[in-house]
Amino acid sequence: MQRSVPANSLPRLGDFTTDRRVLVLVAMAILVGAGGTVTAWLLLRMIALTTNLVWLQTFSVHTLSLANLKPSIWMVAAPALGGLVIGLMARFGSEKIRGHGIPEAIEAILIGGSRLQPKVAILKPLSSAISIGTGGPFGAEGPIIMTGGAVGSLFAQCFSMSAAERKTLLVAGAAAGMTAIFGTPIAAVLLAVELLLFELKPRSLIPVIAACVIASAIRPLLIGSGALFPFAGHLDLPWWGLFPCIGVGVVAGLQSGLLTGLLYKAEDLFEHIPLHWMWWPAIGGVIVGLGGLIEPRALGVGYDIIAGLLNDQIVLKAVVLILLVKSAIWIVALASGTSGGVLAPLLIFGGCAGWLEGQLLPGDHGAWALIGMAAMMGGTMRAPLTAIMFAVELTGDFALMGPLLIAASASYALTVLLLKRSILTEKIARRGQHVVREYSIDPFELLRVSDVMVRDVDTLPAAMPAREALAFFSGDARRHKSYPLIDADGCVAGLVGRSDVLRWRADKEKSGDDETLFDLLSDRSLTIGHPDEPVSHLADRMVLADVGRVPIVDRATRHLVGLVSRKDLLRIRATAKSSEANRASFFGRGKDADETAEPEVLSSTPG
Repeated sequence: MQRSVPANSLPRLGDFTTDRRVLVLVAMAILVGAGGTVTAWLLLRMIALTTNLVWLQTFSVHTLSLANLKPSIWMVAAPALGGLVIGLMARFGSEKIRGHGIPEAIEAILIGGSRLQPKVAILKPLSSAISIGTGGPFGAEGPIIMTGGAVGSLFAQCFSMSAAERKTLLVAGAAAGMTAIFGTPIAAVLLAVELLLFELKPRSLIPVIAACVIASAIRPLLIGSGALFPFAGHLDLPWWGLFPCIGVGVVAGLQSGLLTGLLYKAEDLFEHIPLHWMWWPAIGGVIVGLGGLIEPRALGVGYDIIAGLLNDQIVLKAVVLILLVKSAIWIVALASGTSGGVLAPLLIFGGCAGWLEGQLLPGDHGAWALIGMAAMMGGTMRAPLTAIMFAVELTGDFALMGPLLIAASASYALTVLLLKRSILTEKIARRGQHVVREYSIDPFELLRVSDVMVRDVDTLPAAMPAREALAFFSGDARRHKSYPLIDADGCVAGLVGRSDVLRWRADKEKSGDDETLFDLLSDRSLTIGHPDEPVSHLADRMVLADVGRVPIVDRATRHLVGLVSRKDLLRIRATAKSSEANRASFFGRGKDADETAEPEVLSSTPG
């Protein structure tokens, strides 16, 4: 039984729930952003150093293209040895270094409380440097997202912070790392929104922006300034030019679905290999090396390929070979569980397809390559806004914004319809976790208590004798689980339940003839609601107090005006679902039909 307490005042309402705590997060995000930038710089240096040591046997951190490598037995042995080292690191270090990093970051955010281990921050960039440096057909963005996220997570774990705040700093570190690698701060922020934050709140968005801004400011000092792939191509298309753009997007969507399906088919094949998974990266490395014998440029990150596609400095035969060979070895290597990113390969795959399509389309071949890159990224990662802005910031070319929007959106629409999961979430789903990447306004925030409460409420007088209450609850008639108690002034005095009354029956001392329900109230406070407050506020109080029924009282008179139970809250879910499922036409129908088209599902009985 609960005793009534003074009503709580209505919490301050507004468009956002963010408070001044966000300023603390911004200050922390600036430090995390700086740390993520330095980490990105170290990763690039480690990749370059490993590449030079493996292929030229020189100690240098200058970027090396693998296009001029001569076929040899070492071209097969180096990726295999690199895969063996990564397998050992994963088995005896941390399994979190396997894969391309983004699914692991998502998993840490959703089910790990945004807590990453210190060894991940060390082993992930090291394993990625070994993988890419020995010829792995990967990019650096996935590893830096995981590593930058680890920097943010570790920093947050040094302080008393909530899981939501740790998530904000984890994502801030990841976005800062991506900004440092590619020089794309806006795209990094969009990536955070579309893939990592799983929300759009100022509390998380502002610190992420701060981290990307500081990374963008520090990047020229460590890595360089300007667009990574300067490009000034344009398409002077007629009105029907949107159809070729849609076509490029559709092809990219089909290509994305094919690659995603083949990747997980390859993973299934590795599962049937009668060897410990530690050996799988080495097996994948052998396949990578054999692909390198066919086309050496398929090895490594391949930034020179992207530049060649954009500036039309590549020949048809090479584009076809790179597309086929790099796709094959990338699928096998990633399925084997080695370490490396997917973004750079996706740009190459989409760019090659777009360049080939550009041979038949009007305008610059490089422009079609860029459109193919954005379409491939937007469809495969299910992040069209990120893909569009990434392509623009990567090249410094804003003239293609319209075609990029069309192609990326077409690819995104196709992959969403064809595949229920993306290349990023399929791996998480296979581990038993379901990820939903659709966001909407919480209906609890939109509705007021008056919209869902039961207005016709059965009550009991607070002056009812205890023995009458015993007879009332012990009879054959169907009773509610609990009833509000109303005093002589018509105000809510408490809440009494069947279990309370039956417990009194066992306590002879408390069930005297002169005792009333009000006299037998316990000292527990009563949770009440008000008709003008959001349902979300009331639901939060119900959870904290662990109560299933709450009297709703008028603020001025404290008279009972309704009741809300858990069942009423569940009906809100049904209403939200029906608003998407129920279809009706309101034009050309009679007045009576219009009035009955939308059934009221929020009303209920006080059961």
